[in-house]
Amino acid sequence: MKFSAWFCLFAAMALTACETVQTTQGGVVGVERRQSMSSLVSSSQMDRSAAQAYRQVTAEAGRKDQLNRDPAQVERVRGIASRLIPSTAAFRADAPNWNWEVNVISSDEVNAWCMPGGKIAVYTGLLTKLNPTDDELAAVMGHEIAHALREHGRERASEQMAQQIGVSVLSTALGLGDLGAQLTQTVLDVTLALPHSRTHETEADRIGVELAARSGFDPRAAVSLWQKMGKLGGSKPVEWMSTHPSDQTRIRDLQSYSERVIPLYGAARRR
Repeated sequence: MKFSAWFCLFAAMALTACETVQTTQGGVVGVERRQSMSSLVSSSQMDRSAAQAYRQVTAEAGRKDQLNRDPAQVERVRGIASRLIPSTAAFRADAPNWNWEVNVISSDEVNAWCMPGGKIAVYTGLLTKLNPTDDELAAVMGHEIAHALREHGRERASEQMAQQIGVSVLSTALGLGDLGAQLTQTVLDVTLALPHSRTHETEADRIGVELAARSGFDPRAAVSLWQKMGKLGGSKPVEWMSTHPSDQTRIRDLQSYSERVIPLYGAARRR
């Protein structure tokens, strides 16, 4: 390999260097996996980017008269969030003091999400089509909040940055051209992105049921919610489930971990 190729290789390795971090405490559910994050993507950078993205999303919804149109829905969603947010301290001490924002967007999509730093949106399609109980809605929101607590967005961004920089530099160095870059990217996607996605979903499931239980919501509602989602989707999963593969293993996992945190639910109810 020529010197220029070696230089590009070492440059790619330096630019995509990652550090191992522990974003959260394990909690009763025991989510202990250590995560690999790029040194080029900090938590503060992710939070700033998320805040900007959230402003864009909510501003666009506002222009279309789709933001917080039903005061009762907004009050309900924000009320559930206000109970869940203090419980995030069980996983990370800084989280209750994040600059949380909670809004409802009028859309037929059955969807909800939480960006880094606590930027939450719940779509009305989830509320009207699923007709969730408060416990079930807390299960959805707890799951999405768990992604933010674990900084799954930053983890995926780190992966994507490593892929993009590494593929670009190495393809140039090795003379692979666009076709080589596309093939390498595909291999990276199936090797790195998909397994992490499944891991992220399991972690969010488990942390979500604990957040719900600590907040006085029945954690077993995660199971009934999932069953509702499956029936609603019919032969094709609804939008919120498109990255949340539904199978019996997952149902069993939710059942097992929701039972594990029942004592937390009982203690919260007695307070």
